[in-house]
Amino acid sequence: MMTDLGEWTTEFYLEDDGTSPVAEFLDSLDLKTRARFRWSMEQLRLRHIQAREPLARHLEGDLWELREESMTNIYRVFYFFFTGRRIVFLHGFQKKTQKTPHRELEVARRRYSAFLARERRRR
Repeated sequence: MMTDLGEWTTEFYLEDDGTSPVAEFLDSLDLKTRARFRWSMEQLRLRHIQAREPLARHLEGDLWELREESMTNIYRVFYFFFTGRRIVFLHGFQKKTQKTPHRELEVARRRYSAFLARERRRR
């Protein structure tokens, strides 16, 4: 499928076994929250590197977070921008503390490294 050179695409990180942790996270949410995330992901695709708070926030290095609130819950999906105008979603979770939990960031960092290693092997 050819896309306009100006078009950005989004994709979910896949584990070696083909499962998608972000898709599973989104599937676990109620319909309204899932719909809001899908809308936010599309907004991110359209705005890409220009996206800022409250939609998106830079975390560290190449990692960013897509932010969503629903009722009294706060959710985040970590992502990064990759070559070829690709936005790769790495990890989603429900945020229960003010500060981003270290272990959630670790999951995203591990998947980020695995993604880059897999891409290098493809070349």
